[in-house]
Amino acid sequence: MIIGLTGRIAGGKGVASDFFKENGFEYLSLSNEVREEANKRKIIHERKALQDLGNLMRKEEGSAVLAKKVIKKIDKKKNYVIDGIRNSGEVEELKKVFKGKFILISVDADLKIRWRNAQNRAKESDPKTFEEFLEADKRDFQENSDNGQQVKKCMSMADYYLLNNGTIQELIAQLELVYKQLNSGN
Repeated sequence: MIIGLTGRIAGGKGVASDFFKENGFEYLSLSNEVREEANKRKIIHERKALQDLGNLMRKEEGSAVLAKKVIKKIDKKKNYVIDGIRNSGEVEELKKVFKGKFILISVDADLKIRWRNAQNRAKESDPKTFEEFLEADKRDFQENSDNGQQVKKCMSMADYYLLNNGTIQELIAQLELVYKQLNSGN
């Protein structure tokens, strides 16, 4: 089984990734593919620079380039959770390659909760001010370019939509329900 995760910045995808890893899934990240390329090109790991690089990679090699990179790393005998899906071309490629075995989960939360989450996790690439956070969120969510961030479109393609406005335990309870449904074949 291949689980894909999409959603807005700091919405809870990391918690979802951890949940699936704890349930035996191998972890892959499209964002890590961009970071690997950034290292090769000596590009700093700030969100805007990484977004620009991801967009450039899609322009150079097609909208599914990041999905194709992680697909090469997948052993079909194992289960995977793939984090950081931000372009509909990536979703389409994963659905095509893993017919019936790819499930996309959208994880989202209200703006104030996501801002608090971003501050608490303090990732190197996270925006440092609320204004930068709003700008990055808008760019991630609303860009309509084929090569750009299309989180809104990806979320609309999800098989499951989880709202993370409560506690971590409440999000985990939602994930447990989804996992039970997937394991029962529903």
